[in-house]
Formats: sequence, C-alpha cells, structure tokens
Amino acid sequence: MQAQAQQTPSALEERLKTWLDRLYPKWLRERAEARRNRPKHPFTVMFEKELSDHFRSWRFIILLGLVFLTTAGSLYSSISALASVSPASDELKSFVFLRLFTLSDGTLPSFVTFIGFLAPLLGLMLGFDAINSERNKGTLSRLMSQPIHRDYVISAKFLASLAVITIMYFALGFLIMGIGLYTIGIPFTPEEFLRMVCFLLLCVVYTAFWLNLSILFSVVLRQPATSALISIAVWIFFAVFFGMIINLLATALLPGNGATLEDYIAYRETILFLQRLSPSQLFSEATTTLMVPSVRSVGLVTQEQLSLALDAPLPLGQSLLLVWPQLTFLVAGSAVLFGISYRLFMRQEIRSR
Repeated sequence: MQAQAQQTPSALEERLKTWLDRLYPKWLRERAEARRNRPKHPFTVMFEKELSDHFRSWRFIILLGLVFLTTAGSLYSSISALASVSPASDELKSFVFLRLFTLSDGTLPSFVTFIGFLAPLLGLMLGFDAINSERNKGTLSRLMSQPIHRDYVISAKFLASLAVITIMYFALGFLIMGIGLYTIGIPFTPEEFLRMVCFLLLCVVYTAFWLNLSILFSVVLRQPATSALISIAVWIFFAVFFGMIINLLATALLPGNGATLEDYIAYRETILFLQRLSPSQLFSEATTTLMVPSVRSVGLVTQEQLSLALDAPLPLGQSLLLVWPQLTFLVAGSAVLFGISYRLFMRQEIRSR
C-alpha cells in the first residue's frame, strides 16, 4: 500500500507533464525562455524607466488626485442633472450616456469642460523638466556616454509621458462609464461607446500638443522653473487673453451700416479663422461635435441652410468628418513641436559638469 501511494503522485506528475507538453510544446517553452534571457533593447529600458519615474513621482500622484476629484465632482453634477430631468423629456430619448460627459446641474462644470481646462496643465506638468532637469543633475552627460542613440532620450521621455496620459484618460473614462451604468441603469449603445473612445483619443492628442510644447521649452531653456513659467504663461495667454484680443479685433473689424450680406459672411469667417488659431478652440469644437450628435456644423450657417437641415443627430462617421480638420491641426501642431524639439536636442552640445 505504501509503495502504491508513493507511485501515485509520480504517475499524476507524468500525466500532468504529458498534458503540458501537448498544450505548450517544448520548442515554445525554449523560445519563451530565450526571449526572457535576451537583453532588452536600450530604448525599451529607457521607456520603462521613464514610465516608472512618472508613476512613482509625487507630481503624478497630485495631478491624478486633482483629475480624479474633478471627475468625481463632474460625474455627481451630471447624475444630479439627469435625475432632475423629466422621464418624458427629449433629453432622455437618445444618447443618454453621452450626457454624463456633457451635462451639468450648474453647481460644477461638466467633465468635458474640466478636461478642456486641466488637459493643458497635465501636459505641461509632465514635460516642462524633461531635458533640462537631466542636464542640471549631470545625468544627461553620463547617459550620453553610454552606447545608445541620442534620440532615444527625448523619444522615450515623450512616449512615456504620452503613455501615462493615455492610461489616465482611459481609466477615468471607463470609470465614468462604469459608475454611470450602475447609477442610471441604462446601457450605452455601440455608437455611444465609440464616441466616448474617440473623445478620449481626442483628449490624448490635445494633451500631447501641450506636452510637446513643454518639452520644447525644456530643451531650449536651462532651468526647469523658467520653462514651467513660460509654459504656464503660454497656456494662460490662450485660455484668457487670446479671447480678449479676438473680441477687440471683432469690434474693430465690424462692418459698417452699408455692408452687404457677403461682407458679414466674410467678417464672421475671418473671426472664426482667428479663433481657431487657439488649440483650446479647436478642442472645444471637436469635443462638442463628437459628444453632442445634434451638432451638424462647426462653421458659419445661414438661415437658409438651417431651414433645410434635417432634425436628426449625425452618425459617428459624419461627426468625424466634421472634426477632421481640427484633429489634423492638433496632430500636425504636436508633430511640428516635437520635430523642433528633436532637432534642437540632436544639435545641442552636452558637456559633463
């Protein structure tokens, strides 16, 4: 009996090993082992290091807490607004789930408004000391003494910050979806889900624009405090003073009493073009079009065109066509800023302290 009891575990082990060999052949195990033992690419190591630094920094924890608090406040405001709407109202007949992102009861702004305000701050805070802090600490020269390409440094810093931004936005977005689904009890449609995903991707692109702007200042300027101040000054200019300047220009360029309809149309198109020089205006137009399907145009619409328009929400494909110019400008602006930063960094002289 003891011998049989001793043989039983070995027989089970043999059968288990046989099943594992069938499910996971030896050549696959050897290949996985070789992949684990293979040294990582230098760019992968630098990317993981930058990503780890972001997640462990107090700056990221504070920004995450700030964004989480604003998300909780905006979600409470939107749920309260939905609860106060009459069940027979037209607002509850279609695209109810999107109203969690756009609706507010007046006490706090909506999630879309909060993101439009906090996205530049998030991008600026993650990139204002990307290069100059390494230079001031003396770690950049030691890093460049290693057998790695110089562009790995700035590319890894940008991609790691972009990964952090993407993870944060999608985590908050899916958190709102989950809480909203549990609270209001109405499941979202596939089109609503795709619109929310497109909105989160738009937030990533918009934040990447400000991230590349702050990285550019960190390459050009020596002190992190100076680059942070200039980055925040640019953000405040576009958020506050740019609209004031456009209003002054609109008053100065206003056509006289004898102007024709074509003159007023040209005047409105000129003002709209000047307003779209601001990234926040482009983000606002794109966000409104994606999250409010009833919006059928982001430009000038005459009364005749409005009377001929169908009273129906646009499908997702048409909404994407409307916001394609805004999205293209944001992507192009981000690429241009990163290209300038890349070229300046590659041509800079790096000396040891």
